[in-house]
Amino acid sequence: MSASSVFLALLRSGPRMIQMSLDLSWLYLTLGWRVRKTRRAFEKQLVQVGMSKTDARQLSACFEELKDGLVYSMKQGVGFGFWQYRS
Repeated sequence: MSASSVFLALLRSGPRMIQMSLDLSWLYLTLGWRVRKTRRAFEKQLVQVGMSKTDARQLSACFEELKDGLVYSMKQGVGFGFWQYRS
């Protein structure tokens, strides 16, 4: 593969890579807000059906754990892709 063909491939994929980076950044920035909103709604529903607030908080903690796992997986995937193609 010549240097010019590599350069052209990077040039052609540039706009899509930028768009994907912006989408992932937006997802990362809004994920925490959406999880907090979901937790509050879930806790409110559980309290309405008669569960104690402490039990509702313990159950809704799974949303935070899922978010942390998702963010960790995304970071691992991005890091793995970077190190895989670097060498």
